[in-house]
Amino acid sequence: MDKFPKDAQQESLVTLNDSAMMQRCIELALSARGRTAPNPLVGSVIVKDGQIVGEGFHPGAGHPHAEVFALREAGDRAKGATIYVNLEPCNHYGRTPPCSEALVAAGLSKVVVGMVDPDPRVSGGGIERLRQAGIEVAVGVEEEACKQLNEAFIHRILYRRPFGILKYAMTLDGKIATTTGHSAWITGIDARNEVHRTLRGSCDAVIVGGNTVRRDNPHLTSHQTETRNPLRVVMSQSLDLPAEAHVWETVVAPTLVLTEQGASPDFQQLLLKKGVTVVELTGLTPTKAMAYLYEQGLLSVLWECGGTLAARAIAEGAVQKIFAFIAPKIVGGKAAPSPVGDLGLATMTEALTLERVRWRTVGSDCLVEGYLPLVNG
Repeated sequence: MDKFPKDAQQESLVTLNDSAMMQRCIELALSARGRTAPNPLVGSVIVKDGQIVGEGFHPGAGHPHAEVFALREAGDRAKGATIYVNLEPCNHYGRTPPCSEALVAAGLSKVVVGMVDPDPRVSGGGIERLRQAGIEVAVGVEEEACKQLNEAFIHRILYRRPFGILKYAMTLDGKIATTTGHSAWITGIDARNEVHRTLRGSCDAVIVGGNTVRRDNPHLTSHQTETRNPLRVVMSQSLDLPAEAHVWETVVAPTLVLTEQGASPDFQQLLLKKGVTVVELTGLTPTKAMAYLYEQGLLSVLWECGGTLAARAIAEGAVQKIFAFIAPKIVGGKAAPSPVGDLGLATMTEALTLERVRWRTVGSDCLVEGYLPLVNG
């Protein structure tokens, strides 16, 4: 149950303008997409006499929060105004002072909040502080859109793991390569741009296995000078990897190799000389990889691996969301690989059915988005 449920009176007070201003908060928040980890995406708008007098968004950890930037722009005009923010203002001291106190000091008359912060340090405290100060607070405007915006942050807080997304491209008959292993290109340029700019640009890391490095030699970047590149993560138990590969070019983007204890010391030294970070884990699994990335402060991780590693990531609960690009092509072949390896499911009734599914076309291809059912907490 919501800590601050919306009653009928509050529902009637939510106007189209409130919704429009909250959508503007979301738009502002997205300006920092992929840059805020481990913090959420937050935007804020201040309105007085029907006019926007201040706006701001949180640019990243260690920087002021969205409300502070909006207050700076509004100046004295903030007194008696209404501020919109997609996430509850904080009420604790972290790297920055509490936003709730800044809002109280500014003399705002009303605060409109998209959603309650799931972080126990905040949850409900910011709202209570504002109400204690005599400020009117409305909660839950465009709530679902606000939750969608920060689904990775919410997952990280609730489950203490980054949010995992499995992305793959396959033909109409479910193949990710031909029987010879050739896979370039399954989808068209529009779909590839969607992956490079939107998915990789918004995730904190992209993970592949050793086979992908050996067979495809991927760049794993956004391919855009104006879009940030994610941390590139290679999982390899043996480090039987090529000495030369695009992912070792750390001037382009940082690379992390996760491997087993004691694996190929000589190759580890070669990677270290190239600027690659190497971390040994006792038992290299998707679960341990995600636990390590959580400790590094990551919010979202994009799995772009082959079928074997994808199946294991799904089985271990390291994947929450699926992005499946389907190309109108048929290649056939019994031995041609598919996007997800053996999950040990013997009957169709055991199949994992995606929830909250959305379909859309991207150029000549089809994109299916959906969420895996929660099976591992």
